Amino acid sequence: MKICVLPGDGIGPEIMAEAVRVLQALDLDCEMAEGLLGGGAVDATGDPYPEATQRLAQDADAVLLGAVGGPQWDNLPREQRPERGLLGIRKQLGLFANLRPAVLYRELANASTLKPEVVAGLDILIVRELTGDIYFGQPRGIETRELDGRQERFGFNTMQYSESEIRRILRVAFAAARRRNRKLCSVDKMNVLETTQLWRDVASETAAEYPDVELSHMLVDNAAMQLVRNPKQFDVIVTGNMFGDILSDEASMLTGSIGMLPSASLDVDNKGLYEPCHGSAPDIAGQGVANPLATILSVAMMLRYTFAREDDARRIESAVKRVLAQGYRTADIYEPGTQRVGTGAMGDAVLAAL
Repeated sequence: MKICVLPGDGIGPEIMAEAVRVLQALDLDCEMAEGLLGGGAVDATGDPYPEATQRLAQDADAVLLGAVGGPQWDNLPREQRPERGLLGIRKQLGLFANLRPAVLYRELANASTLKPEVVAGLDILIVRELTGDIYFGQPRGIETRELDGRQERFGFNTMQYSESEIRRILRVAFAAARRRNRKLCSVDKMNVLETTQLWRDVASETAAEYPDVELSHMLVDNAAMQLVRNPKQFDVIVTGNMFGDILSDEASMLTGSIGMLPSASLDVDNKGLYEPCHGSAPDIAGQGVANPLATILSVAMMLRYTFAREDDARRIESAVKRVLAQGYRTADIYEPGTQRVGTGAMGDAVLAAL
């Protein structure tokens, strides 16, 4: 197994260190090479996704990422901002399918801002298309135009999807639903956007290939409401890049902490980029208090989807459940009666459970 390790910025190096310890504890035949991505890469090379990192990522079977970004880079030219590195690696590697599970562990039911009876037992998978939509569509930009005899600035972006782009992400979602409870909800805004009318049409057509999966459709504004009102009605949700960006963050907070949630971004051959859903949290960087569990669970997803090592993936997930049952909590999930620990101590607890 050739794994490219990109710790990134902020708390990224701290949480990555614990994830690497867990991976090493499994005693697998793997080769890890570390590279720069994001703000640290800009500081060192002037490029958020330098050529050396591009070569490492292309040569690897999988990429394990911490987090990127921070306020010290916010005023850089757009092409140098850390987030451009993240978009760049997704584009270069063709990582079109983003899988984000939102699972509420029984021990953390009180951490959610919703009533326990609404979220207890929550287990949703959101499948988000990652390389198309308004984030990548052309033309885009800011320019000055004349309006009613005066000059004004206009910002514009283009939402667009091809039929083939829609169909391939739908097939990933249908296959995921087939492995779960065989329910798939496709989210769009077909009542006002032609792009998503095409999305709905292609979803209905693709459903014929998966007669064992129940397909439903939902408008994105209603889906946002239903995720708060009755989230357990969903099993797998599939949607486009922009809607998926928003809905997956909403779903993650149903679980009480975004610090608990991993993600996978896959290409057509299941080569993947694996990262926690949370950001670089610069306000707590270097303090040793960040929650490493999302990154550790991202290792489990990597073993499952890229390397087809289901047993090892489940070992990691079981270890995390055991640690939570034992009462260990980082600051973001702490509640009275549990034991507050730091980043390294939480990693120690997971290793002990393994």
